[in-house]
Amino acid sequence: MLDRAQVLHVARLARLELDDQEVQRMALELTKVLDYIAKLGELDLDGVTPTSHVVELVNALRPDQPEPSLPVEAALAPAPEPVAGGFGVPSPGAGAPAG
Repeated sequence: MLDRAQVLHVARLARLELDDQEVQRMALELTKVLDYIAKLGELDLDGVTPTSHVVELVNALRPDQPEPSLPVEAALAPAPEPVAGGFGVPSPGAGAPAG
């Protein structure tokens, strides 16, 4: 079982403040996790292909195919103040509060 110093070390790394009750509870819970990991380490995994997912993933996106783009006029129609064929944005610092 993890001792108080080990739990406090992990808590410090995680930037957690634990009271005495939480330290005791975390010691039990972390010990259970480490015991489970040790049990997994006992498995014979020879011939098991490493994987990052337990189920096969299929790309659900459509193939990337070129299509006609939106006309500039249509894209800029909702813009409050288009500038030179693009969207007008304030210059850095223009109208921004000093800070």
